[in-house]
Amino acid sequence: MEPLTDAQQKLYDWLVDYISQHQHAPSIRQMMLAMNLKSPAPIQSRLEHLRIKGYINWTEGKARTLRIIRGANGVPVLGTIAAGGLVEPFTDVVDHIDFSQVFRQPDYFALRVVGDSMIDDQIAEGDMVIMRPVPEPERVKNGTIVAARVEAHGTTLKRYHRHGETITLKPSNPKYDPIKVMANQVEVQGILVGVWRGYDSVLKSTPKRQ
Repeated sequence: MEPLTDAQQKLYDWLVDYISQHQHAPSIRQMMLAMNLKSPAPIQSRLEHLRIKGYINWTEGKARTLRIIRGANGVPVLGTIAAGGLVEPFTDVVDHIDFSQVFRQPDYFALRVVGDSMIDDQIAEGDMVIMRPVPEPERVKNGTIVAARVEAHGTTLKRYHRHGETITLKPSNPKYDPIKVMANQVEVQGILVGVWRGYDSVLKSTPKRQ
């Protein structure tokens, strides 16, 4: 991504915060006031440079259609998450994916799905699942889709069910068996809050028609 000048960065950061809070784009006048400018020309110039550099876009001829395309920061992708068997727990940040318009919580994280055990919940291999941490795992409701680390095995994406001291991690695909373990063998690491699927993933997961 092409770097921004200080003036462009200042306007861009302000736009990100404003749109996040208000869910719509500001007017040129609001931008002028925020940047302490008396003329719209500098704002229009900065906006055009932000558009050319790929940071923002808008619909020609329509007021307040400005939208943020990408940001300097993103949700960290911490690794892969099994939706079939179990894999080693995620550890290091390996990538970033930007959902600044939707998820601006600093503690959210993303995992890339491997396998098809959650396909009946419309979660396919290659999807990115957005998770939020679980400060109080004992309050997770039955039926919630979670990233759960199973002791001595790894981390998997499943529907969480607890009955007494037994936890069942249920897939959403009948060809997979539920995982049943004692509660002290499971660490709920995140609750599903969203799924992102790229167009290539849709093509790969859709059966070809003859």
